[in-house]
Amino acid sequence: MKNIKIAVLSALLLVGFSCKKEDSKVAKSEESKTEAPVSNQRIVSISGGVTEIVAALGHEKEIVGIDVTSTYPESLKSTAEELGHVRSMTIEPIMKLNPTLILASDKDINPDLLEKIKASKIQTELFNQEFSIDGTKKLIDQVAKALGSTNQQALLDKIDADVKQIQPIAKKPKVLFIYARGNMMMVGGKNTPMASIIEIAGGQNAANDFEDFKPLTPEAVVQSNPDVLLFFTSGLQGSGGIEGALKMPGVPQTNAGKNKNVIALDGGLLSSFGPRVGEAALSLNKLLIESSK
Repeated sequence: MKNIKIAVLSALLLVGFSCKKEDSKVAKSEESKTEAPVSNQRIVSISGGVTEIVAALGHEKEIVGIDVTSTYPESLKSTAEELGHVRSMTIEPIMKLNPTLILASDKDINPDLLEKIKASKIQTELFNQEFSIDGTKKLIDQVAKALGSTNQQALLDKIDADVKQIQPIAKKPKVLFIYARGNMMMVGGKNTPMASIIEIAGGQNAANDFEDFKPLTPEAVVQSNPDVLLFFTSGLQGSGGIEGALKMPGVPQTNAGKNKNVIALDGGLLSSFGPRVGEAALSLNKLLIESSK
């Protein structure tokens, strides 16, 4: 079970491994990218949220290597080498890129890789990512410092501006996040990135009697009795869309099932807790308000 939980937490950070921006409900906002002086830095960034920050600070062209969670901005696909996932990544592909700076999150990185990175003597910054608004702003400041950048204020202001637009919901809807990938169906408990974004958006996580993730069961769904089911866009599509979700075991007996309240947003937007965290929370807030009408 522990391995399953770790796998799902890792997958949540696969900033849209198959998540696309096709969801028309996702609020489109202008990217807060800033210009940075040209440098000879060669950056390997092995964290989706960190990579987004680096790019948003104007250093995208300096990124030569990324992990599989770094799917935004999409332009990185053609300019940076994908090195795999930090749980299974090895040092050799990283060294071939001749990096001058390695940036990583402490989430999921395998101990062997971390030990070898430290032994390489390459400048390395390891960040503790907290899944909150303040935690994201702190991470932005830390990444900016590592890059020698002073351009982060625009990113912080954008987050604040988006968060200020979040409307309170009189009766907070109980939201159950379902992670669906192939035959894997998991529900998100407390102390998960998804529980955090739900709460920031004005809802309440429906599954708060356990931590992390556990397999979806009819009993668990009925017991949590959510008002709204939340999916990643790709996960909902793979589950047969809204109609498929409404047929999942236990769902017809819930408020969400009876009222057909099923919503979805881009996985990378929802789970990365990078510079777009305010946008993600605001987008979810709007969907929750609409579903409560």
